[in-house]
Amino acid sequence: MRQSLRNKIVEVCQSKIEKKGEQVGVSFYAFFANKNDDPEALMEAATWWILTHKLDHFVKAKKILAMIEQGK
Repeated sequence: MRQSLRNKIVEVCQSKIEKKGEQVGVSFYAFFANKNDDPEALMEAATWWILTHKLDHFVKAKKILAMIEQGK
């Protein structure tokens, strides 16, 4: 996954955890605006989320943050 997308995921997860607590869940859609302005990055995130790691629709932000930090 490209570094800019990893950085965005970390930023969003940290922000959600700070605002809503450690039990907050996220979907890969949380990393994008409502407009489909970067379809390649959206598909990259979806592939990582769904095909590579077979994650549920909503996953704890803390888990996603840990996965990204571990280089998964």
